Amino acid sequence: MENRDFLTQSIMWIVISIGISITVAMFIPFPYSWIVIIGIFLSWNYWRFRKMNKMGSGVGMFGSLSSPFSGNSVNYYCMSCGTKHREAACPRCGSKMKRVG
Repeated sequence: MENRDFLTQSIMWIVISIGISITVAMFIPFPYSWIVIIGIFLSWNYWRFRKMNKMGSGVGMFGSLSSPFSGNSVNYYCMSCGTKHREAACPRCGSKMKRVG
C-alpha cells in the first residue's frame, strides 16, 4: 500500500509542478519566466525539506540523515574491542574501524 501512496504523491507533485510552470510561463515573458520558475521550485523544495526534518522523518536528499532534527541517534560498535560509542574513533582502544548497530 505504501508504494501506491508514494506513486500517487509523486504523480500529484508532478502535475502541480507542470501546472505552476505553465501558469508562470503564460503570464511572464520568456527570460524572466525561467528565473521565476527556478526560484519557485528551489524555495518549494527547501520548504518541503525543512518540513520533513521538523516532522522527524530524518530523510533528506541523499537518504537517511542523522541530524539533530531527526531524533535518531546512531550507535557504533568498535570492530576491535566491541565498545559501543558515538565518536569517529573508539574511546577505549582508538581504532577507527567500526560497524553501525
